[in-house]
Amino acid sequence: MTTSKGNLFEPTLVTDLIDKVKGRSSLALLSGQKPVQFNGQKEFTFTMDNDIDIVAENGKKTEGGVSLAPVTIVPLKVEYGARVSDEFMYASDEEKIDILRSFNDGYAKKLARGLDLMVFHGINPRTKEASTIIGDNSLDKKVTQTVEFNEKDPDKNIEDAVKLVQGSDNLITGMAIDSQFSSALAQMRDGNNNRLFPTLAWGANPGSINGLQTDINNTVSAGSDDYAILGDFTNMFQWGFSKQIPMDVIQYGDPDNSGKDLKGYNQVYLRSETYLGWGIMDGASFARVIKPTTEG
Repeated sequence: MTTSKGNLFEPTLVTDLIDKVKGRSSLALLSGQKPVQFNGQKEFTFTMDNDIDIVAENGKKTEGGVSLAPVTIVPLKVEYGARVSDEFMYASDEEKIDILRSFNDGYAKKLARGLDLMVFHGINPRTKEASTIIGDNSLDKKVTQTVEFNEKDPDKNIEDAVKLVQGSDNLITGMAIDSQFSSALAQMRDGNNNRLFPTLAWGANPGSINGLQTDINNTVSAGSDDYAILGDFTNMFQWGFSKQIPMDVIQYGDPDNSGKDLKGYNQVYLRSETYLGWGIMDGASFARVIKPTTEG
């Protein structure tokens, strides 16, 4: 297939893209992904307020009660583009597909990192500044349960964070930690000088710690105060792509506002756009280990 302006990523490339994002994003790894409607959608958290009630024969029944809390997931648009030689336009179909696959591979890495940065910290991945479009829809803003990082006893930090979440009658299904935090865990030893967390030695990313699904990723800190984020990623966080991912091959003009005309430099511009949406159902289902408050 000859790729021209306005074509969509082929279904196989879209599937490959999503699979790669899942393998490189802590959030995608720890939580479930499902398609997001282009115009957004509402998700509801359904909570039964009380326990079951024993009713005597001919006894009175009372209401248990339910609580419904809506969370609106609205996808936002992200894009990535790159200039390549205009020889792309004259290459055979096989060579074009190879170039698109390479673009797809790089784009997946950027999407995976970008998803984490947006959801963890509410920032624009390119500028690293707070995004007004994201607003308060980030874990840094919605998760108020925090524990201060103690490099000498990071294991206790996790225990304290777990208590905060479980104290709100919520579950712990996963954890994302920064490499500095995993390094502190790896250095912990018992009274016989044996490693308490041997699977973390030498910068390893074992996938779980003490049976808890865990991912080590520098997106957890990424200029923020976070060292670790844990909670119910399975039930209280959702994210997804809208189904169509357009791929443009632009032959004219200056689409990246660099001041260099494409024709003048014998180039074409590859650009892809993706609509990503996510919802944080309950901030109390998560806790963060953060940088200690400076004393003085």
